[in-house]
Amino acid sequence: MTSRQKICILGGGFGGLYTALRLSKLPWPKAEIPEIVLVDQQDRFLFSPLLYELVTGELQTWEVAPPYEELLANTGIRFHQSSVSEIDLEGRQVTLGDGATLAYDRLVLALGGETPMDWVPGVAEHALAFRSLEDANRLRERLRILEASGAEKIRVAVIGGGYSGVELACKLAERLGSRGRLRLVEQATEILRTSPEHNRQVATQALSDQGVWLDLETTVESVTENTLSLKYRDQVDIIPVELVLWTVGVRMNPAVEALSLKRSDRNRIAITPTLQAIDHPEVFALGDLAECLDAEGQQVPASAQAAMQQADYVGWNIWASLTERPLLSFRYQYLGEMMTLGTDKATLTGLGLQLEGEMAHVARRLAYLYRMPTLDHQIRVGLNWISKPLRDILSV
Repeated sequence: MTSRQKICILGGGFGGLYTALRLSKLPWPKAEIPEIVLVDQQDRFLFSPLLYELVTGELQTWEVAPPYEELLANTGIRFHQSSVSEIDLEGRQVTLGDGATLAYDRLVLALGGETPMDWVPGVAEHALAFRSLEDANRLRERLRILEASGAEKIRVAVIGGGYSGVELACKLAERLGSRGRLRLVEQATEILRTSPEHNRQVATQALSDQGVWLDLETTVESVTENTLSLKYRDQVDIIPVELVLWTVGVRMNPAVEALSLKRSDRNRIAITPTLQAIDHPEVFALGDLAECLDAEGQQVPASAQAAMQQADYVGWNIWASLTERPLLSFRYQYLGEMMTLGTDKATLTGLGLQLEGEMAHVARRLAYLYRMPTLDHQIRVGLNWISKPLRDILSV
């Protein structure tokens, strides 16, 4: 190679950040070390499975959302904080929201999704999403105001009976205690439709134990500042509510949506088993925006677990494509599923195990500690978790 190859990674979530870190550890020939740029609109990586712990104050922001500059120190990876405005596939160039342009030889699309807030009247104006660090901070502030209001009851509706909705409802019910009046609204006949039966049963019981009302086979008609209109079997009820949380749906980033790449029936980018966009082998895609069948033809879920595994392959395959080595077809390994159901309760299914309660809570924390992006961050967070019980005793 006569000049340094340029690798541009768009999106700093599990797919993008872990791809960048993987690339930094591969054995590049000294004269062929590429320029690697990671682009994200935020200045912090978000370990999203632990976002719920910010709501209850179990964890601190630095544990769940460490700065990119800290994670990428001494890796040779350059971080650029900006949104993405346009991607020119033919010219192999990315235009960023701050006006900067980045040329690339290899492009990684890992921008993830956004929560659509315009499906139902009033949602954008009066409901809160729960996907980002900013969403968690807005929720905490809203809860602080409601808790200080003196109101006898705080009525909260969580829309969506998937993983996010169930975990959020459990955390909020525990935080609000006897003042809380929680309801979980789901249009299907049951919550957690794609979850293992054990986890679904444990979660359903946890919601019941914490007094969360389940509105199944129910859709949201509209949201106002202090009411929620729910439709059940052709009957619409208007319910008073102080807070509505919207956890339903995923929308692709507009810059990715505009690309003329082949799509699946679900409008995701169609990719090969080597995680390359069809007809554009220089473009790799992973995570929420990619429709992925692995080497054995199994459908790969749009989960953090899958994105981390894909990142390992994307990093390797970019390295292989630039050093004239064979690429590897992605093989997805299902490692199980974990959910938090309160400050010391969880459920876990996978690798032949079925756990619930405090044991599952500890196993979940340890598993996520192991999956954190860098060894330095793992050590800092691990030491903080170990020392917390002692600090709590001394503060009494």
